[in-house]
Amino acid sequence: MPAPLFPRPVEVFGIPEGHVGLVVNGGLMRGMRAASRMTAAGAVFIRDVSTAPVYRLWSILDRHPGMIRFTAGGAAISAELYAVPRVTFPQVAEEEAPGLSVGRVLLDDGSSPLGVIIEPWRVEGMEEITHHGGWRAYVAHKGIPQNT
Repeated sequence: MPAPLFPRPVEVFGIPEGHVGLVVNGGLMRGMRAASRMTAAGAVFIRDVSTAPVYRLWSILDRHPGMIRFTAGGAAISAELYAVPRVTFPQVAEEEAPGLSVGRVLLDDGSSPLGVIIEPWRVEGMEEITHHGGWRAYVAHKGIPQNT
């Protein structure tokens, strides 16, 4: 039997029944300005994660990052994995900024949970910050306040 054209993503360990694994790489992370949205949704921090080295990252007006997967020229990006209750998952996704969406994110362990990514049009003219390795390092470097 031939392999399916779109194989099922590798399961993510540590995500409880009734929850969705969600990788976040910006303001929704612990200690960041929008972290309270995750708390309000009943999301539970699972662990720090790193993407496979296939992503590039931009600062969107220093308000939030945007991450896009590339076939070449990418890097590993630091992020966090959460378990979000299925009943509140739509709330988290709907509150994201314009251009941000949810798609599969390939992690360095080979798993591919859902995660926050950005549409390419939204990064046009924005500062690429891939070399910082993640949003947390970038905001620390720039001294951008992240009051939650």
